[in-house]
Amino acid sequence: MHQYLFYIGSFPIRSYGLVLSLSIILAVGVGYFLAKQDGRWHMYIVDMGIYCGLAGILGARLWDVFFFDWDYYGHHITQIFNVWQGGMAIQGGVFLGTIVGILYAKKHKIDVLALADILAPAIILGQAIGRCANLLNGDAFGAPTGTGFGLIYPVTTLAHQVYGNQPLWPAEVWEGQLDIVIFALLLIYRSFKHGRGQAFTLYVMLYSVARFFLEFLRGDYSEPVFGLCTSAQMTSIIAFIIAFFAYIYFGWRDRNKGAESEQNRNNKFVRHGKK
Repeated sequence: MHQYLFYIGSFPIRSYGLVLSLSIILAVGVGYFLAKQDGRWHMYIVDMGIYCGLAGILGARLWDVFFFDWDYYGHHITQIFNVWQGGMAIQGGVFLGTIVGILYAKKHKIDVLALADILAPAIILGQAIGRCANLLNGDAFGAPTGTGFGLIYPVTTLAHQVYGNQPLWPAEVWEGQLDIVIFALLLIYRSFKHGRGQAFTLYVMLYSVARFFLEFLRGDYSEPVFGLCTSAQMTSIIAFIIAFFAYIYFGWRDRNKGAESEQNRNNKFVRHGKK
């Protein structure tokens, strides 16, 4: 577990920043491949990836600062953008990245839902690689296992500052692995007929379920909201509910459109037959 790879003079090259950048590059590359395979909009993917990637980093950081750790950053304003200290909430990254992606798609007259379906596997792959950055940086860590099993972090990490030499649940490792499973499931899902928008909402649902249960193992932000569940769990519940009903609606809408188109074809055939 190496936080610093090497130094250029006195400037450290951090593994966190390098792997985080790699996650964005690879996610954009896979998104380009999927869009080109689909035959639509691949020429926009690189530019969109840059904008959405930067927005994702900003959103993830601000979401963490304002929703999870304002008690600290409210008194340390100058440290808000010190992302290498740890503290990036993926929900905020997906939220702001999605908003920027929608705006970009609207500007270029791209079908937002269709593009979201194409890019959903690339997004979750980027998240999976991003969790490797968390592991190397020693953040997004788990709670103490209470046994000899678990990760013991170096003294320079936030995890060690909080829990010392106690073995911790490998929460970020398991989340990255589950993200890879979701990536595979989304690729499989794309091979079956589905309504426009359903692949993206399925991604939201699957990730929300995974994150909800993994939160029981997290040790960084474990304070319950309203005495019920953590902030990330609350976000996961809300995201899952919205995505679930959207998934049903998108399927219903496409079935209705298909039935309406079939009826129109039948009516046209009848009219031509009468002539």
